[in-house]
Amino acid sequence: MPLVAAAVLLLGACGGGSAPAPAPAPGTSSGTSSAAPQPGGGTASPAGDYAVEPPGPLRGSTLEGPDMLVYSQDPLSEEMVEQIAGLRGVDAVEPLAMAQVPVEDKVINLAAVDPATYRRFVPAPSARLLEAWRRVAGGEIAVLPEMKRKIPMDDQGFLSLGNVRDAPKAHVGAYVAQVPQVDAVVNEKWGAVLGMKPGNALLVSTDITAPQALRKPIQQIAGEDASVQILGPDLDTSVQQTAFLVGSVADAVGTFNYTVLGGGRIAPDPAWVTEHIRTEPVPILGAVTCNKAIFPQLRAALTEVVQRGLTAEIKPDEYAGCYYPRFIAGSTKLSNHSFGLALDFNVPGNLRGTVGEMDRTVVAIFKKWGFGWGGDWRYTDPMHFEMVAIVEPRT
Repeated sequence: MPLVAAAVLLLGACGGGSAPAPAPAPGTSSGTSSAAPQPGGGTASPAGDYAVEPPGPLRGSTLEGPDMLVYSQDPLSEEMVEQIAGLRGVDAVEPLAMAQVPVEDKVINLAAVDPATYRRFVPAPSARLLEAWRRVAGGEIAVLPEMKRKIPMDDQGFLSLGNVRDAPKAHVGAYVAQVPQVDAVVNEKWGAVLGMKPGNALLVSTDITAPQALRKPIQQIAGEDASVQILGPDLDTSVQQTAFLVGSVADAVGTFNYTVLGGGRIAPDPAWVTEHIRTEPVPILGAVTCNKAIFPQLRAALTEVVQRGLTAEIKPDEYAGCYYPRFIAGSTKLSNHSFGLALDFNVPGNLRGTVGEMDRTVVAIFKKWGFGWGGDWRYTDPMHFEMVAIVEPRT
């Protein structure tokens, strides 16, 4: 029992705390949980709307974790998967969808999986926790145990999957170990709701074969645009990575590959930078470098700030930038600034964890024009504003 308790914490149907005895998994014959997904942040829907076939008892042995991850902007074809699975030294493969989801100041790696087969790849104690995987099948989300105090759930145990205004909400049903570089998992129906690309990632188990020996043949099959990385506790920074953002502003952001530089910086694909990143003049701040999608409503917000006599409330000499391709300090998680949709204002008086000094009318103006404010986060970041909705100013 102590091993199980350390591996997973199952939540009550609608509560944010642990339950002495886990409730029946949503979507099973035992009952229907009210902890249903909430697409668009609206009223909870019946759990069965986002349920898939519940898994049965674990069949076969666990795989002691995958050795490699293939990750691409586009789905890997069935032929590619079959060719990789057929390579000498490959023990098992598991297709899944992967994407990044901004959650306040973090960008978490989310996978949409078949819980019945994906569970073979996670650590054995977690793989055997049938109730956890039934909850994923029933429409809930399973999250890494170490993220319990880092993700901002509401008092009913729901997590917004994105910072955008219309971000869908999933109920956290389990804290359970995942494969390396995956922070949380949902089922494949949830993947479709979020706009994830089915099969754009592949877990590969090589058993006794050294994964380094298989990297080149797998890369040849998957193509040069795919990231073929060896999995471990740390990100494999020797290969290119893929940034695939989901949410209502995702189409504006675009998907890009990137390489890892020193000092926590990344280098996005130059073609993506050319297509999406611009330096243009805006009121108050002058020339700024951001994603091109942000400029119409950034100009509209700053113009209204000027028109309402609040120009002095934004200090150009205390502006800390918009597009800054990097990881969050001390991690290998992408910063929201990597996509060019976030801005930091009046830095000295608006540090992390404080109420800050931002004028609340200025905050309201930015919210009107489609920006979210870090001052509303659980761990506040009052200097931070980011685009969370597409708002088209009338001309």
